[in-house]
Order: sequence, then structure tokens, then C-alpha cells
Amino acid sequence: MTTQFDLAVIGGGNAALCAAITAAERGAKVAILETAPKAYRGGNSRHTRNFRCMHSTPLGPLVEDYSETEYFEDLLKVTDGKTDEKLARLAIRTSEECLPWMERRGVRFQPSLSGTLSLARTNAFFMGGGKSLVNAYYRTAEKLGVKVLYEAHVTHLELAGDQITRIDYSHEDINRQMSPKAVVVASGGFQADTDWLTRAWGPAARNFLIRGTPYNRGVVLADLLAQGVQSVGDPTQCHAVAIDGRAPKFDGGIVTRLDCVPFSIVVNKNAKRFYDEGEDVWPKRYAIWGRLVAGQPDQVGYVIIDAKSLNLFMPSVFPPIKADTLEELARKMGLPEAELRKTVDEFNAACGDTSAFHPMELDAVATTNLMPPKTNWARPITEAPFYGYSLRTGVTFTYLGLKVDENAQCSTATGPIRNLWAAGETMAGSILGQGYLAGFGMTIGTVFGRIAGQEAANYAN
Repeated sequence: MTTQFDLAVIGGGNAALCAAITAAERGAKVAILETAPKAYRGGNSRHTRNFRCMHSTPLGPLVEDYSETEYFEDLLKVTDGKTDEKLARLAIRTSEECLPWMERRGVRFQPSLSGTLSLARTNAFFMGGGKSLVNAYYRTAEKLGVKVLYEAHVTHLELAGDQITRIDYSHEDINRQMSPKAVVVASGGFQADTDWLTRAWGPAARNFLIRGTPYNRGVVLADLLAQGVQSVGDPTQCHAVAIDGRAPKFDGGIVTRLDCVPFSIVVNKNAKRFYDEGEDVWPKRYAIWGRLVAGQPDQVGYVIIDAKSLNLFMPSVFPPIKADTLEELARKMGLPEAELRKTVDEFNAACGDTSAFHPMELDAVATTNLMPPKTNWARPITEAPFYGYSLRTGVTFTYLGLKVDENAQCSTATGPIRNLWAAGETMAGSILGQGYLAGFGMTIGTVFGRIAGQEAANYAN
């Protein structure tokens, strides 16, 4: 392109848009290079529902308060301490000012959903979901004069010394170059590249489903890592949840998630339980189940519930398999009948007094003398009809990414790269060493997108 841009933002999701808007508001001339077609713009942000937000008093749709201390403790529980505390606390503290910032740029919120997503105190839900948020940001960016190129496939960022000197990309079937003053990389992880996933995970990854966009293939990430840009994170760690086994290979989105696990037993193809289904409230533990299912034979699991639990969770996009007996359910699901009956009978015998059952909070209604135990919401599976779902590992985004500092700036072993910043899923491994906390990906993207946009604009000016 002959136009000289102050800033090129690579990616078109939440983090990229926050960076572009922030920089444009500071007078920078900004271009967004989005790999996806316009109809599929927005990366994984299209599929999001909410944003986890610290607040000292009621804020927008959020009730009561959610302190930095509690927020950070929630993060430590899911990451098992594998986080950069300085960056994590920066994201948490800054989230409080982000919500009104988002509202001023067209994002609308609604009260939280009920069921197993009871997050009225911690998570602000987008009215219209992530697609509405993305569209609001694109409208704001357009008003600010941000140039958006769709189906712009970035293939290479030329790193010369301590700065990026050139971007190579293709657009409208023509190979092109651009030399902006500054660059923000917000192009996500590598989860849509099945070959890369397989190199990290082994053959099991061939059975994984990708919940999000098929356009996050890690092309820019691989290019920068090959040039010595510092990395962070484990390639086998990712945001992976258990989703409906009938979901498509790519782009099934959040509707393919199943919220029934806390009220069920989950078995593998041999009809054996393998983990505590009632370990914690679902928004804190749902993201461990993708890895748990990945560790089972053929990377598949099966949810078993009965009639009294059917209406306790968010409705599924595909109806459950239904049967009048457990044996019939086993046949329909391809499970060994005798083994499923034995597993259910052993579970039922281990259940005790259920009078304290409370689906919306930890109720300590637990099994006794059962391994693995079920430590909350343990009720016998006895009431026909019986229902089942198949589970597969659904990868949202990978945690291997670009290492950044508190200014979202990237570095090599010899020091900072003067004009390169990263935001969103492509640097989230700096904070998420493992596990996931509902709504925290949007927090990271919003906070570090704004930081990256501000820093890049300051540099360019």
C-alpha cells in the first residue's frame, strides 16, 4: 500500500479492535489486517458472552462487589499458581475502568444469565453476545478513520535489529508490503492448525474440535518465534472445554458447550468415571474438562443424567439422547451396558442425604467411599427417562504465545523490540499458565489491547 500508516494491527477481534480504537483516538493513522472475510470478522470474540470485571461497588449490570484479592484468588485456583502475578494483577485492576470505556464505545450489557452461569457479581454479559460487541467496535473504528482490510493474510514481519521494518501480506490475490511505524499483533493462537496441535499433543489432537475461528492458525506467531521473539507458555496448554461431541470441527462456538457436568456422572468409553464432577461451581472448573476428556480413550466422554436434573442447566444446542432405561441409553450411546449399570449402581449407593442439594452453590452433598468422589451435587441417578451427551475436547485458544511486559511490548533475548506490541490470545499465556477463568480472556484482550494501542500511538507520534 502506498498509504503510510502509523500503526498496523494484525488481527480483527476484541484485542485488535481495542488497540486500533485507542491508537486512533490518540491521532494515529491505523490499519487493521484481518485474515477472515468480513462476515467472519472478530476472531474468537464473536463467540464470547461476557467480561470478568473487578469492581468495588455495583457497576453497570454487576451487583455487589468483586475485589482484586478475590479475583486473583479465583485465578490462582484455576491456574494452580502458574501466572505472572504482575501482569495478572494489572489485568484485574484495570478491568474496572474498562467496562465504562466499553460502554462509551457502543458496547451494551445485560443482566447475567441464570442456570450454571450465575455470574451476576463477577461477569458483565454483552447484550447480543460477542458478535454485537465486535460490530460495535467496528462501527467505532470506522468513525475514527481506521482502515480495515479483510482477507488480508499476513505471512511475514521483517525483524531487523530491534524493530519491525516491513509487513508482507496478501490481499485480493496480490502480494503486498507495508511499513508502518508500529505494529500490534493480536492474531490469536495456533489452535486451528491441526498439524501444529498434533506436534504439541501427539495423535490425540486429531480428535479435537476447535470451538472458535478456523482462521487462527498461528502464522504470525510462528514467524516471530522463528526470528527470536521471546515466547511464553506451554504448547500443550490451552483453553479447552468439553463440548458436545456432535459439534462441527471448527467454529461451533459457545453454544456447543455443555453445562450439565455438575449434575451428572461422566464416564469414558468403558463406562468408567474418571474425575470429580462436582469439584466446584461450573464457571470456575468447566475449562478443565477439555483436558480431562483428552486423556480418555479415543478422547471422548459421556454425560449421564436423569429426569430430575434435565432442567438445571443451560439448554443444549443439540437435544440429549433419551432412553427409558440405563441399558437402552448405553446401547444408544455405544457404551457397555453391564459396565454402565455397575458404575451407576456404585455411584447411587455412595450417595447419602440429598436434602441440602442446592444447584447454584457448593452444597457439600457428596458421595462417601467412592473413587473418584463427587464432592457436591451428588444425587442418585434413578429417575427415568435417562439422558446422555457425548463429550469431545473443544479447544478455544492455545497458550503458547508472545512474551510481553506491563506495556504489552515484545522482546528478543537482547532487549525490547521498539515498535512491536502484542495483545489478546497471542500473549495470554503470559497470564494463563494453565486452566481458565470464565470471561478472563476478554479481560486480557481488552486491557492489553488498550495498553498496546496507547503505547504504539505514543511511539508513532
